[in-house]
Amino acid sequence: MTDADASHHADNLPRKLAAVARDIKLSHTVFAMPFALLATFLSAGSAGRLPSAVEFGLIVLCMFLARTVAMTVNRLADARFDQSNPRTDSRAIPGGRLAPKFVYAIVILCAAGFIAATAGFWLVCGNPWPMILSPFVLMYLAGYSYTKRFTWLCHLYLGSALALSPIAAVIAIEPGYLHLAEPWLLAGMVACWVGGFDVIYALQDVEHDRSLGLYSMPAMLGVGRALGVSRVLHVTAAACLLMLWHTSPLLGLVFLSASVLTVALLVLEHALVWRSKTHHINAAFLTVNGVISLLLGTAGIVEVVTELR
Repeated sequence: MTDADASHHADNLPRKLAAVARDIKLSHTVFAMPFALLATFLSAGSAGRLPSAVEFGLIVLCMFLARTVAMTVNRLADARFDQSNPRTDSRAIPGGRLAPKFVYAIVILCAAGFIAATAGFWLVCGNPWPMILSPFVLMYLAGYSYTKRFTWLCHLYLGSALALSPIAAVIAIEPGYLHLAEPWLLAGMVACWVGGFDVIYALQDVEHDRSLGLYSMPAMLGVGRALGVSRVLHVTAAACLLMLWHTSPLLGLVFLSASVLTVALLVLEHALVWRSKTHHINAAFLTVNGVISLLLGTAGIVEVVTELR
């Protein structure tokens, strides 16, 4: 490689990384991260302590790397579908701005980084389970990208994939906390909440999915029935949330208030897409759900910190 080639490669690398970041929508990390951190504080709080700075940092790093792996695999797996969809044909791979081999390299590096980060819990905390389970977590997260090819339950799979985040955080911080109902209620809430709003998000691509034989719930069941399933999932999510508040001794009025507001926001989300309207999808998907995750995560963490200090 000549000096000019090296310089050109160096100039392009930041642009390529920026394109990857845009395509995997780093801002959407807000959906899972607050629940992983809430589970971190709840599990540590169950042992009468707060998480250490090292534990906190490792959880954040693991979440970032795991999500990057999942989303880059998704962009690779869906590249040929994205190319035929007017909503997604400008993404970096179908648009020709990124070569698949570069994105594969990102997947490999982030997967290796994730496994190394999980090893940190063994080295620093004496807990080998995050590292032992890390390859299986990555495989499960990557598997979502292929479910739309054969089942309309793909939205529930996505919900379960994001619900791994609080369970994984508990395994990393205080595995014994899994014997209680609380982490499972939190995971159930995340699974139903994400599954419900992913059904709503799929409203944008109904005709495209049908033309390619893809198994989104709106394409396979019809928009009305799919929205009915979404409502049931969100009612279940609200029930799990209120049961979590009722069960946990660390959560009080602040978290209850956040939970009640969350229920109101879920009602707003469905009002925005009432009668299958799609022109408010971005507001329903990103804004409302981003507020929900930040609201619940912040309220729960504040309650745990207040209770233990």
